[in-house]
Amino acid sequence: MTWSDLQNKMSSQGYVASDDLSVALHLSVSLERPILLEGAAGVGKTDVARVLATIRETQLIRLQCYEGLDAAQAIYEWNYQRQLLSIRAAAEDGQTGASVEDRIFSEDFLLQRPLLAAIRQEKAPVLLIDEIDRADEEFEAYLLELLADFQVTIPELGTIKAVTKPIVVLTANGTRDLSDALRRRCLYTYVDYPDRIAELAILNSRCPDVSAKLSRQIVGFVQKLRSEELEKVPGIAETLDFAAALMGLGVGDLTQDPVLLQAALTTLLKTQVDQANVTTEVAQRLAGRAA
Repeated sequence: MTWSDLQNKMSSQGYVASDDLSVALHLSVSLERPILLEGAAGVGKTDVARVLATIRETQLIRLQCYEGLDAAQAIYEWNYQRQLLSIRAAAEDGQTGASVEDRIFSEDFLLQRPLLAAIRQEKAPVLLIDEIDRADEEFEAYLLELLADFQVTIPELGTIKAVTKPIVVLTANGTRDLSDALRRRCLYTYVDYPDRIAELAILNSRCPDVSAKLSRQIVGFVQKLRSEELEKVPGIAETLDFAAALMGLGVGDLTQDPVLLQAALTTLLKTQVDQANVTTEVAQRLAGRAA
């Protein structure tokens, strides 16, 4: 599959990928290298993994990162309750020592978390490590072995090598700087907000019932809105929600009803400050320039 074939397949799934992103994804798959997608929230980074999994007809395994994430939540942990019950049962039968220890630290008592599960699939899955910059710097060290060698070391069991190499997609929103060691192990591309043509194509693909005129107005309005001083800039998902809201309210033209347009802005403006700053007058000004 060439990069343009991948781009076309993604488009058939409703994801309009730029040439740069399509080439980077193609290289990631063909070279079996993880890819780091960086960009503002709402530009479609997470959807890349979902679409790849759909195209390749494989499982999507997702690890949502957060502050305090550690190996027990991300890689593996032992089923302590079952281990305790097994130890008690063994003690009642007079069993002690190495045989009991070997049994309780076996596969039967191992709980697989996303990273370990991803390398033990018969068919290579898509592994999404979402918002890696929300995790602590210490957690990145856990990832390095997986990203470099596609293996996980469990002290009690040894090194577990990948059955198949997953397609690894990491996303980051710029919450903090990522380590050089992590970046070296990944291909990289920056995912920006789409331009007017690309966003119109996305809207037409996802919301085909929206008229051509209203689609142009919606995209123009959102593109202009992103130029305003906002605390949270609306992403592609918000554009689609905005279109759905307008359709639900029966709006066929952004300039026809200021009250309904203002009501629909709840899908685009996600903070109190932004809602206060984008007044009816501002919304009408943007609507008038959106065609």
